[in-house]
Amino acid sequence: MMPESYADLIPAPPEPIYKYTSEGASSLPGTAAAHELVVSIRRKCTPEEVLNVLNTLPGPRENEETNNFNPLKIDVFVQTLLNLGSKSFSHSFAAIGKFHYVFQVLAETEEAQICILRNMYALWKNHYQMMVVLTDKFLKTGIIECSAIANWIFSKEMVSEFTKLYIWEILHLTIRKKNKHVIKLSTELAEAREKLRRAESRSGSSSEDDDNNKDRNREKPSEDVVERMEEKLETAQADQKNLFFIIFQRFIMILSEHLGRCDTDGIDYNTHWYKWTIGRLQQVFLTHHEQVQKYSSTLETLLFTPDLDPHILDVFHQFVSLRA
Repeated sequence: MMPESYADLIPAPPEPIYKYTSEGASSLPGTAAAHELVVSIRRKCTPEEVLNVLNTLPGPRENEETNNFNPLKIDVFVQTLLNLGSKSFSHSFAAIGKFHYVFQVLAETEEAQICILRNMYALWKNHYQMMVVLTDKFLKTGIIECSAIANWIFSKEMVSEFTKLYIWEILHLTIRKKNKHVIKLSTELAEAREKLRRAESRSGSSSEDDDNNKDRNREKPSEDVVERMEEKLETAQADQKNLFFIIFQRFIMILSEHLGRCDTDGIDYNTHWYKWTIGRLQQVFLTHHEQVQKYSSTLETLLFTPDLDPHILDVFHQFVSLRA
């Protein structure tokens, strides 16, 4: 419908870019295993059979820092599986569900999880909605941790994507996921403590209806159960705090780098990129203010210190003054 002069404005087709069938794929070290994997998955193989195929791949070279994971295994598996499930969201979800065990084996460390996200991006870089939906699925199924997503978003490999809207959709859904988890555990713990308190207050007083007392005692959570719930909540809160620390630390690093470079080169710091990034920092503070507020004193002590550039520090001070 559009004249040829508009061709540059048309986005790339939202199709997967599967490198193991592209031109020059025969020279890639994982091509043979990828083709074998396609045949095996189409024959409805088990997760164990997938791992057997992946185990034929060579390990990382000695000079590669991979922290005990094999990036080639993740590369071949993630790209091949997601490409086979590329027909729709449902196909992708079914593929992830069927081979969840393989993801668990491959994604034991945060670095391995970031490697999964990089390969998802390599395959689906032209389909933003698919990347958002798949990242959400990885989170919900426990394949990827929130901290891995935050570190991936701020990594050097994603610099070209940093000002695209889907990246921020992914970041905020990650924060919301962690916040909901903490709220759920807090609510469950409060309810369990209340049940325990009521049961204890009733057991100390005499009652005419012994059968009702017995029923209530059966519903009463034990102190061990409440203790385990407290531990789970503490762990979740520590993870939430760590997630915010990663995000704010990364913001500080990239903004400080930009301001320092502009100062050295004698150029204006107030670029479109700077306005975008400082605005996104403000958005994280304001959108998740209830959760961030809990950690504001620690943030002030460890990250937003007086020696920080005033432009960045002002954003934090504005947030604190709003909540004062």
